Amino acid sequence: MNIKDAISSFPKKGPESHKGDFGRILVIAGSSAGTGAAYLTSQAAALSGSGLVTLAVGKSIFPVMTVKLTEVMVRPFFETRDWSLGLLAEKEIINFSDTTDALAIGPGISRNKETQNLVRNLIAKVAKPVVLDADGINSFVGHLDMLKEAKSKLVLTPHEGEMARLLGIEVNDISQNRKDVALKFASEYNTVLVLKGHKTVVVAPGGDIYVNETGNVGMATGGSGDILTGMIASFIGRGTEPFTAAVLGVYFHGLAGDIAVKEKGVLSLLATDILNKLPEALKALG
Repeated sequence: MNIKDAISSFPKKGPESHKGDFGRILVIAGSSAGTGAAYLTSQAAALSGSGLVTLAVGKSIFPVMTVKLTEVMVRPFFETRDWSLGLLAEKEIINFSDTTDALAIGPGISRNKETQNLVRNLIAKVAKPVVLDADGINSFVGHLDMLKEAKSKLVLTPHEGEMARLLGIEVNDISQNRKDVALKFASEYNTVLVLKGHKTVVVAPGGDIYVNETGNVGMATGGSGDILTGMIASFIGRGTEPFTAAVLGVYFHGLAGDIAVKEKGVLSLLATDILNKLPEALKALG
């Protein structure tokens, strides 16, 4: 795919539009150690143009997230002892997801077994497109075939380590064959795959491929991938097809990082620096 074509296909905000026209996003993220990931994903979705963003978290971190987030709505749900979302939250989350346009699942949710069961159940039952990242992806280690039971369109955004764990192979087997691994996985599991790293590879189930040229080594920092997850979910919520949304996400995510690194430098670049440059990077989308 050509990035210019992806940009031109992105729906613009018309003068008579209202917030409901720009996508309702549900972010399922966070745990006792994952409040930052929940914040970055949700805020990135909001900054990427979503009309309404809701963050679903365990009850214990609800007060923290309401302080950290102003424009994002935060809803408390049943939790585990790790303050991650628990199985008892499943029905309520599924019901709420019916009012949304896309979901982002995984950043900071922990590897709690109950939460992993919840994630697998949601993928099998939620009818809206899902961007699956971080511990959301780790929930399918040892349960890979359950991805084939997904009820809706999926976008997976692993780095090489997460991809290796998911497939049960060595990281070197990924790094030496990035395109081939991505193409095979996307086809077999009928998902858009975003294989992150130097020159991130985006692959559609039908074999379309995009290799990203933006970004820099300073972006290899905690929280950077959470921002990308929120961006892709936001673009899908606007009505963009998942593959195109993923292409736009990685391109503008990298562009924001390139803008930020000029000011902060490679050594000191933080995820919040990338987040703060999203408005400047996204001007091309209108």
